[in-house]
Amino acid sequence: MTSRTDATFFPPIPEAQRWLKGVVFPADRPLINLSQAAPADPPPPAMRKAMAEMMEDPASHLYGPVLGLPELRRALAAEWQGHYGGPVDAAEVGITAGCNQAFAATISAICGEGDEVILPVPWYFNHKMWLDMSGVRAVPLPCGSDLIPDPQAARALITPRTRAIALVTPNNPCGVEYPAEVLDGFYDLCAELGLKLILDETYRDFDSRLGAPHSLLSRPERAGVLIQLYSFSKAYRLTGHRVGAVLGDADLLHQIEKFQDTVAICAPSLGQRAALWGLDHLAQWKAEQRDEILDRRAAIIEHFAPLEARGWRLLGCGAYFAYIEHPFAEGSAELAPRLVQDAGVLILPATMFTPKGDASGDRQFRVAFANTDRAGIAEFARRLAQVDGPLAGPGGAA
Repeated sequence: MTSRTDATFFPPIPEAQRWLKGVVFPADRPLINLSQAAPADPPPPAMRKAMAEMMEDPASHLYGPVLGLPELRRALAAEWQGHYGGPVDAAEVGITAGCNQAFAATISAICGEGDEVILPVPWYFNHKMWLDMSGVRAVPLPCGSDLIPDPQAARALITPRTRAIALVTPNNPCGVEYPAEVLDGFYDLCAELGLKLILDETYRDFDSRLGAPHSLLSRPERAGVLIQLYSFSKAYRLTGHRVGAVLGDADLLHQIEKFQDTVAICAPSLGQRAALWGLDHLAQWKAEQRDEILDRRAAIIEHFAPLEARGWRLLGCGAYFAYIEHPFAEGSAELAPRLVQDAGVLILPATMFTPKGDASGDRQFRVAFANTDRAGIAEFARRLAQVDGPLAGPGGAA
């Protein structure tokens, strides 16, 4: 008998870490690890000092309200409303133990056994894994060369079992920022057919566009359609404290409350208090972090020219990610461990973000560049440009 957990694949990040076992990296060429999209640095000193003081409050060590601290829900509602220009009530905000849990709770609330959720390909692997483990079928929606999904292509995939379309923007793994008109198209499709539009905006704080990236919160009927997900982990470096959020209507949050109470009781109390402190005190610091990430994005683009001369292609770039295509005959899953050995570089093959048999997975990689700097990005590009091997033929064939 195969369990639902058996039905999905092994988590990609730990799998990639196995390629490092037994490999010795010279002191003059240390490993460049661009595999994981999580801040490696701790929160800023002022936040750490505030957190130390919070720990003296006995309530920071106890269970809190299942849907999160009321003051954090109010503060996030106000921040979200200010950014997007649409009304948000605190009752529409639930706090979860990370954004992955926000997605899991949402799927548990809206889907049953055998239901379907449409995911653009390449997809965020944890979304696919949770659907597998929930008995929900992930329906792949291929994207074009611009890596942006098409609402009309999604329409052709909808069946009586479809419950939602789940989008990530800025995108993980591709880095692309979905245009407002594309999101409008998906919203209209979901509203027309009675589906949910799940919008994972984990990397919202690093969007290159000024102002609101869309106006969906201003739609008068959005309560029955739009579900937005968010993470405090990236903006405030609170990865280990597990604080995320889901924004949706009262009926959805009532169902999510059942999930939360069963799985985690509540999001970690100290992390919630830190997130609230960040919202109240770190607006300028967060803006500076955004500027740094956008500068690293610019560095990826600037240093890619020598790689293009060697047959590499930059397909997408934004937020924490670049999505690149390699020129070699071997598939990316075989090439990735060789890059560790030959170049001292760890990046994830696109086979971890695509269905089995999808040819694009063999040709592409995700590069998570947020934890390096301009010098590291330049060295990364230099090392890739030195990699040799049999080249693929026209159209990517060996």
